[in-house]
Amino acid sequence: MKNAEIAERRTSAIARGVGMMTQIYVDRAENAEVWDVEGNRYIDFAAGIAVVNTGHRHPKVMAAVEEQLGRFTHTCHQVMPYENYIRLAERLNNAVPGDFEKKTIFVTTGAEAVENAVKIARASTGRQAVIAFGGGFHGRTFMGMSLTGKVQPYKAGFGTMMPDVYHVPFPIDLHGTSVEDAMGAIRQLFKADLDPARVAAIILEPVQGEGGFYPAPAALVREVRAMCDEIGALMIADEVQTGFARTGTLFAMEQYDAAPDLTTMAKGLAGGLPLAAVTGKADVMDAANPGGLGGTYGGNPLGIAAANAVLDVIEEEELCARANELGSKLRQRLEGMREWCPNISDIRGPGFMVAVEFAAPEGKAPDADFAARVRAEAQKRGLILLTCGVYGNVIRFLAPITIQDEVFAEALELLEQSVKAAM
Repeated sequence: MKNAEIAERRTSAIARGVGMMTQIYVDRAENAEVWDVEGNRYIDFAAGIAVVNTGHRHPKVMAAVEEQLGRFTHTCHQVMPYENYIRLAERLNNAVPGDFEKKTIFVTTGAEAVENAVKIARASTGRQAVIAFGGGFHGRTFMGMSLTGKVQPYKAGFGTMMPDVYHVPFPIDLHGTSVEDAMGAIRQLFKADLDPARVAAIILEPVQGEGGFYPAPAALVREVRAMCDEIGALMIADEVQTGFARTGTLFAMEQYDAAPDLTTMAKGLAGGLPLAAVTGKADVMDAANPGGLGGTYGGNPLGIAAANAVLDVIEEEELCARANELGSKLRQRLEGMREWCPNISDIRGPGFMVAVEFAAPEGKAPDADFAARVRAEAQKRGLILLTCGVYGNVIRFLAPITIQDEVFAEALELLEQSVKAAM
């Protein structure tokens, strides 16, 4: 088979709305390397968008899935439950930031986790409104899409969004928006459009993912926490992309001095299998009536088995420390490129959730074309990169945290070559 032949079939068979970043059709993968149907090898700096933090087909994760396959693949936990579902919930309750009793539910996708977090917040507070941040990404379902702070391509053409969702600017010093600006926008919202007594929750990403890998300033997190306490709302941390060692701690919110009431997670949780969760204060999580939460596939046995193995791997292989080590080396290499590449306007990100932002050397306007050229040049050389950002001018680096040293060093060489070729 050829990539081009499959791409032609795809055009005829798959809806246009499912976007494609490459036309590379995968045949097999191992840790941080992928081979396509033509036998071409690529180094994967996307990791399925931060899903396989523990690498493609980690042996311990695969063994756990195979063992579960030999027992059963589905009963629906709401019909016939299973112990490892409870064990995973216990582990997340202990691991998620917050010095209070917690409970967990399992669903299937990150968007579904966000939807359920909003349901729980509304049930717990008896309120309806939710405040989110511009540039944030919370999914493509209707509530997730409504919370997402980016119109193209996520909202365009889909009509009226869900009611009682409000957006305020996310503080980004590089683009001239401060924490004071963001909090001032919330206070202005309370004066002009929204009674604070109607706010169920404020949701934020500790590091904006699709929005451009902008870390939330510590002052923002503290002030959002204080505001939620003041008005009786809940704070939701969307850790779908930041979770599971990516930022150098199991959860990014561990790096702040304020804990959320509810935490959403997915992506890296189950090493490539679809699994998501919401973990939060026990009394808040118990607000919904029995049957109000859950789903047929929520907490699928294979995903649960994989997730328990992922947590073991993160601990045994010290992947939080590994993420900090890899991220430091990547940032150092990017800083070296800044000396000869005037298009680099910023390098940022905690742990191994690193991004580089490109701007025109004169005027510093966001340069999406340059980012696209770097991505294309990297792909020619066998390195898979992802762009992101409201302006499309950011390249985000999401290689598996288990990447071998020699493969990582090779990838950095390919990256440097690609930046030079794009100039």
